[in-house]
Amino acid sequence: MPKMKTNRGAAKRFRRTGSGKFKRAQSFRRHILTKKSTKRKRHLRDDAVVHDNDTKMLNRMLPYV
Repeated sequence: MPKMKTNRGAAKRFRRTGSGKFKRAQSFRRHILTKKSTKRKRHLRDDAVVHDNDTKMLNRMLPYV
């Protein structure tokens, strides 16, 4: 069997944690930031964990991560 290819778009967006879950960045932080409160922007800096229902798909896209 040949090696599986990693989905490069997913590799740039997700990181695997020590427990095997995936981290992702929050959305809504790119533009139109003046109307968003400082507290909201501060909380959007933190990484979020991908929902368990989506990890099966990510495991296929990122086989060697």
